Amino acid sequence: MDTTNTKISFFEKIKKYCPKFSLVFFLMCFLAAIIHVICLISKGFADIYNQTAGAFVRAVLAYLTMFLPFSLAETIIIGLPILLVMLIYISIKCFKKSDTAATRCIVGLFSVLTFMYSIFVLGYGMGYHGTSLASKLELEEKAVTAEELKETAEILLEEMTPLLDEITFFEEGQSYMPYKLNEMNGKLNDTYIESNQKYPFIQKIRTRLKYIVLSEPMTYTHISGVYSYYTGEANLNINFPDYTLPFTAAHELAHQRGIAPENEANFVAFLICTESNDSYIRYSGYLNMFEYVTNALYTANPEMYYEVILKLDSRARGEMVAYSRFFEKYRESVASEVSDAVNDTYLKTQGQSSGTASYGLVVDLAVAYYKEK
Repeated sequence: MDTTNTKISFFEKIKKYCPKFSLVFFLMCFLAAIIHVICLISKGFADIYNQTAGAFVRAVLAYLTMFLPFSLAETIIIGLPILLVMLIYISIKCFKKSDTAATRCIVGLFSVLTFMYSIFVLGYGMGYHGTSLASKLELEEKAVTAEELKETAEILLEEMTPLLDEITFFEEGQSYMPYKLNEMNGKLNDTYIESNQKYPFIQKIRTRLKYIVLSEPMTYTHISGVYSYYTGEANLNINFPDYTLPFTAAHELAHQRGIAPENEANFVAFLICTESNDSYIRYSGYLNMFEYVTNALYTANPEMYYEVILKLDSRARGEMVAYSRFFEKYRESVASEVSDAVNDTYLKTQGQSSGTASYGLVVDLAVAYYKEK
């Protein structure tokens, strides 16, 4: 039986109905799917991939967008309504033109979705499937008691208090970061570069934070920062009080360096901040972690919580009160409920069963860290 004509007909149909860029995207998707499956099976392979090929993809994306004076991710989100209208217009024209054009349009749109999946897998997503940060740091991570939370909070308090004499506070209670955001960015980059010797699993790259233009409206979503794995950008909401900025920036830079789980990015942010040569950045690391630990302590044992808070220096307590006043305006909003639901769903699809609650699981790492220290 002669199958030559059948084969020619098949490939001609592909050429007729599938745009060239779609073929490339489908091949990428096939490769990404294979990598994804292997990473789900083998944590060791996921670690190797995340620290080699994944690191390369993240670096390329970060360097391609680093020199833009604005956040490309924010610009795309702002322009989504226009892009959607253009997409609808082009689709209608294709469907009116011919069945072939309509089919090519559908195939093209579907291939773009596969491309988005591929970028996620090839650059960032496999960081969710490797060995835990606790394993990498040789920490014994387990459920903690109220007593352990109290002990950790008191250690953080002891390490933070001497720094307060080096911090400038306004009359309203909030502290003042004594340099511009770009200098903060440079200081965090320096510490990340130095930390690679101690923590080789943290990618060694120097990148630029992107500051959100619409930070004030974004605060209603309760999002203080976000890493865009499609553009490789670590984005920072600069509307939040100064003391939160170094810790949040370090968190997003951790994502940019392949630390995917939220509790792990939080703990890496803590390590980076507290190992910085800058007193304000160290203060940011200690106070933000202190808040995580004491929030957990309040849930576990309110009496112990108040025992710790009574030991808190009035300047740090004033900072926390000032933050509460700042956040009151944004506390209740539909935007925050929607963004929390979306983020919770996303995290659960990536194997983070606690969803958005996983941010707070950083306290388990903090307790384990100070037990070993």
